[in-house]
Amino acid sequence: MGLVWWPETLSMPRAPRVHVPGGLYHVILRGNHQEAVFAVPADYHMFEELLARALRRYDARAHAYCWMTNHIHLAAQVGEARLGRLIQSIASTYARRKQQRIPTTGHLFERRYRAILVDTDAYWLALVRYIHLNPVEAGLVTDCAAYPWSSHGSYLGRAYPPWLTTAPTLAMFGGSTSEALAAYQRFIAADARASTRGAVPVTPERMATFEFGGRRSVQSLERVVIEVAAELDVDHKLLASARRDSTLVHARLEIARRALAAGVASLATVAARLGRSASTLSEQLSRRRP
Repeated sequence: MGLVWWPETLSMPRAPRVHVPGGLYHVILRGNHQEAVFAVPADYHMFEELLARALRRYDARAHAYCWMTNHIHLAAQVGEARLGRLIQSIASTYARRKQQRIPTTGHLFERRYRAILVDTDAYWLALVRYIHLNPVEAGLVTDCAAYPWSSHGSYLGRAYPPWLTTAPTLAMFGGSTSEALAAYQRFIAADARASTRGAVPVTPERMATFEFGGRRSVQSLERVVIEVAAELDVDHKLLASARRDSTLVHARLEIARRALAAGVASLATVAARLGRSASTLSEQLSRRRP
């Protein structure tokens, strides 16, 4: 399924985490002993301020998030810097500031965050849905659109913070911006209805059998590459070269768009095939969307 899970252990040394430049990670950071991390709205705003600063500093991106009372969920895409530097920067500064306001003893967060490396686009979509449905599963709201501390509203077309990146996820649904937003809403609603019927929610860990749109694409990334190269009359051998003329740039973005929409490869995989960085492709896709 292309996932890497690093559980917390107390009885044996911890192996270093795998670092994949351009990789997308599901980050889970919990309050120590399940205690509250956020108490008042100012806490959430302070955490987001620190997140925005860390994303800029480490050239990373946030694709989805949900701040629960005693833990956080974040879909973060890293650059060259390791994920741990990003998370440590946010968590340590937030803990210091919060403890200065409300003197406490002990650690605010668990010693070690959890991280899952996402390596398929179907898993990526399921992760975004899982993150956004967390408040519903926890019984905090009946509609995730009513929860103020997640990125779900931004995926509904509402105003969103400048540090949030939604375009690569929406590109997987295809079509114009309005069509992608509508498809996303249907995608969320389908699992929300299953939850209200008492069905087992579709969590990221169960995504080995997930099929986007109810059917598994039989396309391959290489087939997309060949099709786009033929349509745009470019030499497919040059797509992974250092050349940056407009025709090649356009072809690379079209390959990325089609591959993501069809669910045949992750953004990191497309970037590797084209000799680009995933963060660069993500930014270019964001600018390209109408």
